[in-house]
Amino acid sequence: MKWLLRILIAVVVFYGSFQYADQQMGGGVWLIVLPLIALACLLAIFIGEVRGFKLHPMAYAGGLIGTILGLIIGSLFGYVLIGINQSGIYLFILLNSTFAYLGYTVGISWGKEMASLPVFRQKTRADGAKTKVLDTSVIIDGRIADICEAGFIEGSLGAPQFILNELQHIADSSDPLKRARGRRGLDILNRLQKNPQIKVEVMDIDFPKIKEVDSKLIALARETGADILTNDFNLNKIAQIQGVNVLNINQLANAVKPIVLPGEGMNVTITRQGKERGQGVAYLDDGTMVVVEQGEGLLNQSVDVVVTSILQTPAGRMIFAAPRNNVP
Repeated sequence: MKWLLRILIAVVVFYGSFQYADQQMGGGVWLIVLPLIALACLLAIFIGEVRGFKLHPMAYAGGLIGTILGLIIGSLFGYVLIGINQSGIYLFILLNSTFAYLGYTVGISWGKEMASLPVFRQKTRADGAKTKVLDTSVIIDGRIADICEAGFIEGSLGAPQFILNELQHIADSSDPLKRARGRRGLDILNRLQKNPQIKVEVMDIDFPKIKEVDSKLIALARETGADILTNDFNLNKIAQIQGVNVLNINQLANAVKPIVLPGEGMNVTITRQGKERGQGVAYLDDGTMVVVEQGEGLLNQSVDVVVTSILQTPAGRMIFAAPRNNVP
């Protein structure tokens, strides 16, 4: 019904502008120019309404240029027909509508390709904060809510409809663990939406021909010029290969962890045995694992240890230490 109304409005505006140009402005070139301006403005309004201005500005520019070129070509053909037969007004409208649609389709595709060029991506980043598109893993993880509330994320957050559908599917799972994760993700989204300082937009853009959710997310980020917020290591790598900027929550967490150097001391509580004989395992407040040599006999005790070495991995840090009394 909405599309029928839009088409009806477009036909009325086009016909009205054409009649006005013919009767009030003396016809001539105005028969082409005035309907062209009217339809171009109307198209901009319709695109904004349907897309919610989620596309890259270059895509809109390409669509507008393509539509104008299509209208010019259609008007030239239609103007010739009207000169031959006055009843050609209906064919004139049909030609303009067809060429305008073709021009829009080709133009917006060209605009998307242009938007993927580095020069335009950098310009967008300089002009203002870009939208950050959330993936399923970062929503379920929940730390994004604390980061946003602390004011470290600029711009709006985008929640694609296909991500919401996946969360709903997980929340309805028969597996209790999956169901709990899905409901936690929905609760985190609700928490973000209720915060007046955080702008969360539901993005209705979908890609029916793409089946994988991660691939849809990358395509959405490329089309809109947005960043991706995730803690998925594989999605991070694939997106970067395709030229999409990624903000990884795990990398942020590793960056803000306290710096510990070999030879420094700390106090830890050994909570369990390690994999190797004689080892005990403790955890810092931020979750970093501390492997204590000769700590197996000190379970559930608070021990002063000295850091001997640090192992950094993509998943995080692991600290190796020994009881202070055993360090020479």
